Amino acid sequence: MQIGKLHSFESCGTVDGPGIRFIVFTQGCPLRCKYCHNPDTWKLKDAKYERTSEFVMKEIVKYKNFYTNGGGVTITGGEPLMQPDFIEEIFKLCKKESIHTALDTSGYIFNDRVKEILEFVDLVLLDIKSIDEIEYKELTGVELAPTLRFAEYLSSIKKPIWLRHVLVPGITDRDDHLDRLANFASKLTNIEKIEILPFHKMGEFKWRELGLKYQLDKVESPTLERVENARNIFRSKGLKV
Repeated sequence: MQIGKLHSFESCGTVDGPGIRFIVFTQGCPLRCKYCHNPDTWKLKDAKYERTSEFVMKEIVKYKNFYTNGGGVTITGGEPLMQPDFIEEIFKLCKKESIHTALDTSGYIFNDRVKEILEFVDLVLLDIKSIDEIEYKELTGVELAPTLRFAEYLSSIKKPIWLRHVLVPGITDRDDHLDRLANFASKLTNIEKIEILPFHKMGEFKWRELGLKYQLDKVESPTLERVENARNIFRSKGLKV
């Protein structure tokens, strides 16, 4: 029985995978994304809860009837793969209950242990922040290469992906970079759809509460025209958006 460090639960989520889902927000993340809306999940030591996998599963099963029609369980963060043993145990227990499983990840942590966990994952929500190495490092504080290797591995084992990309005016909302990302995605064999997520500042207050400077305070949300432009770039490569 594994013990995990958790931020929160959401019993009826609708935006983190197909159908109605139970969302487990884990604590800890190696990235420091400038637009992160949950900076309070960054440090493992700041976990609000420590719970066993058995406890989490009991909470999931309470709502199981909601998930039988195309829904399931999504583990997100933070970065769930910082706690591999814990999330693997939850995914295993979900499979015993015939519950659909989804992993929401940056793909930055990629190793043989992750490959083992993926055996119990039905869908990966993969967030590629940028396809440009310099821009990615500036935006997240870490290297891009592990995420691209992770995506290519998922393609090689035909693990379904929903690829996510946050559209940030002046940073990731660049036609040349969007075209490069679309080209990369089009070469993968397992992408079910692309999700373009418009930048927002809903988490800015958390940065202030934590005594952190929110660097994108002057950035506005992208216009509807720019969001549609991004979608069209991906559609032009034959991808579902």
